[in-house]
Amino acid sequence: MRIANWIVAAGLSSIACGLGAPSAEAVVGGREGGPAASSTLMVLNARGGVCSGIVLSPRAILTAAHCAAGGTELRIHWREAGEPVLIAPASVGLHPEFDAGAIRNRRRSIDLALIRLAEPLPARFAPADLVDGSLPRAGSSVTLAGYGVAREGEARSTGTYRSAALTAVEPYGPGRILLWAADPAGAGKQPGASACQGDSGGPIFADGGVSAVTSWSTGPKGRSCGLLSQGVLVAPQRHWIDATLSQWGETARWSKGR
Repeated sequence: MRIANWIVAAGLSSIACGLGAPSAEAVVGGREGGPAASSTLMVLNARGGVCSGIVLSPRAILTAAHCAAGGTELRIHWREAGEPVLIAPASVGLHPEFDAGAIRNRRRSIDLALIRLAEPLPARFAPADLVDGSLPRAGSSVTLAGYGVAREGEARSTGTYRSAALTAVEPYGPGRILLWAADPAGAGKQPGASACQGDSGGPIFADGGVSAVTSWSTGPKGRSCGLLSQGVLVAPQRHWIDATLSQWGETARWSKGR
């Protein structure tokens, strides 16, 4: 894709991250702003897709693997003085247990990727704290954030950092791979705030840091957003995250949470 096309995509922030299956997408029913905005940015793929990303160090970003499947045919995006900035990654590492067909074929997958930049991000970006403490349990509060659509199907509403206060739920029992969350008012059975188009790769906060990376969402019949939001827990994947970053000469900040 030529640079002019990347600039158009960044300027409009208009297309959801394409998967060929329902993706975790962006915050609907939430509010503008949210925690750790300086630790997040956007990830654009060669198909024109929009995702979110989490800053781990000046040269390393954590996102969802399905967002980074284009390899170095990605651009990291933010704005400076209102103008779009587009940076190509130096390298991309997909989790070895990522399965692009997992949703369609109902298989296990760890939907995480790390992106390395050749040059450091501007100083205004601060590394996020990843939580390596106890995993969120059903009924605990979490906050989901990202750059996706404010209303499902309205692609032009992407590009603004939004967040929503959700509650962890366990629709299929507790696990060490996925976190499920829902609007406490609807409990995942009635429409409410959730992830939606463009929020894949964004943070889910719990215990004072990033506990999971958004990967998928569900909605009422005929829709992809508004019921359950899903994320990949980071603590069980610490070995892969730290080992990959170490190969790049980078480190992540981990905390035990509050």
